[in-house]
This record gives sequence, structure tokens and C-alpha cells, in this order.
Amino acid sequence: MRILVTGKSGQVSQSLQKLATDEEVELIVIGRPEIDFERPYNLEAEIIKIAPDVVISAAAYTMVDKAETDVEIAKKVNSEAPAIIATACKYLDIPLLHLSTDYVYSGEKIGAYVELDAANPKSVYGKTKLDGENAIASIYPNHVILRTAWVYSPFGKNFVKTMLALGESRDEISVVADQFGCPSSAMEIAKALIKIAKKVCSEKNDDLRGVFHIAGRGETNWSGFAKEIFELSGMNVKVNEIPSAAYPTPAVRPTNSRLDCDKLWDLYKIELPLWQDSLKECLKILKYTS
Repeated sequence: MRILVTGKSGQVSQSLQKLATDEEVELIVIGRPEIDFERPYNLEAEIIKIAPDVVISAAAYTMVDKAETDVEIAKKVNSEAPAIIATACKYLDIPLLHLSTDYVYSGEKIGAYVELDAANPKSVYGKTKLDGENAIASIYPNHVILRTAWVYSPFGKNFVKTMLALGESRDEISVVADQFGCPSSAMEIAKALIKIAKKVCSEKNDDLRGVFHIAGRGETNWSGFAKEIFELSGMNVKVNEIPSAAYPTPAVRPTNSRLDCDKLWDLYKIELPLWQDSLKECLKILKYTS
């Protein structure tokens, strides 16, 4: 199976590139400098020329705070590029897997979000990602949109690597304690994406299409996440719990990013591991273990 992945440097893309060597797939990754998703004019032609069996749309503008002022670029990458990808997939008559985010929700719900809950993003990032989802849905029904949250990995910039870097130079830090979510390993997401790709390529069942949640099992807040990172890595760092108001940011973060992933299990029999277990594996790769 030939899988085309958009974006070379993202966490999920890099995880797919590492994983694909162990899978019966041919992975074709496109991105800068050949494809600039801020100017995605040649994207459709490139996908059609490659003619893969399935596309994983992983490229995104993920600088959440910068997006508040960099609105047009965020729109190009998160809204317009997915529409172009969907058009190419429609022409080739192949499935499209698209990664989205918990930021499409307001974060005001008490319990975990399910796929039927109304989207109501509070940030430019969330709004552009939702526009990308809606563009795909309006263009091409043979899609799987996967909303995830709190992604981390051994690659790129993420919360785990930031905490480890801080732990090397500090013995005490302050971390927000009133935002809750499900830490999600990009490595585990990548494994799931390959399974999903195989299934949608082999089965025409409409129920396998649509919007799904994919996130690590269990939940925590950012300070709890930080504490677990330091405990598992053997770092003696005190974590002070603070409210979001004490750490203001340009973009509004969802207070509640918990995602119910039962639909993914029901239809694909895919369930990500407990977030603590995936974190241990990530720290092993990074050579931080107690």
C-alpha cells in the first residue's frame, strides 16, 4: 500500500516515517521545499502525479498563539490546503485521512467530548482547523477526520521535550492545573493511522468514514502531565500548580480537551494505550528513564 503523507517535519509525520520501515507500506512524504502549504498552488497536481492508494493529511499550522495575528497563513495551511487535498483525492478516488484537533471545541463541556458534540472553536487555530474539516466534508465523502489532543513525541517541539529541557536547568517550575485533556503519543497515532488506512482502502463501509476522536487513554491536567514526566525521567523538579489566569496567552486554550474515543474502538477496534504507558516509551527513546 502506497501512503502519501503531507508535511515532513510534524510529529505524526516523523513518527510515520520511523514506523513505516517496520510496516508493509510504501510511505511518500511531501512538504517543504517542494511543497509550501502556505502557498499550496501545486499541491493538487503533485498528489495526482504521485497517485497513492491513500493520503494522510498531517501538515498543519500549529503555532496556536501566533495564529491569532498570522490569520491568513493559518487559513492557507489549515483550511485551503485540506480542500485542495480533498479535491485531489476525489479525482483519484482514494481515501483521505485528515488530522484535526480538540481546539475545534470550546472546552466548556463538563465531560469528555463525543464526535456529535457541536464544534465551537475559541481561537484562530481552532477556527481554521474546523474550516478545513468542513471543506473536506463538503468536497469528498471518502474521508476520515481524526481529532486528537495534547500530542507529544520524541520529535519536534512539544510539552514533554519542553519539560525535560526545563528540568535540566531548574529545580522548580509552575504549570497550569485547570486545563484537562488526554496526552496523546504521536507514535501511537501513527500506528493507528496505518491500521485505519489499510481498513478504509479495503472496505467501502460508509460507517468507517466521518469524524473520529483519537487520543491517549486516561486524563490529566498540564501540571499532572509535568509531574509524571519528571517522575518517570528521574528528575527532582517541584511542580507548582497555577491557574490559567496566571499564565495568559494570546489564544484561548480549551479548559476541557478530554475526548471520548469509543467510536474509534467500535468501528476500527483501535484504542491507544494509557497515556502514562506511552509516555514511558517516549522517554525511553529520548533516553530519559529513572
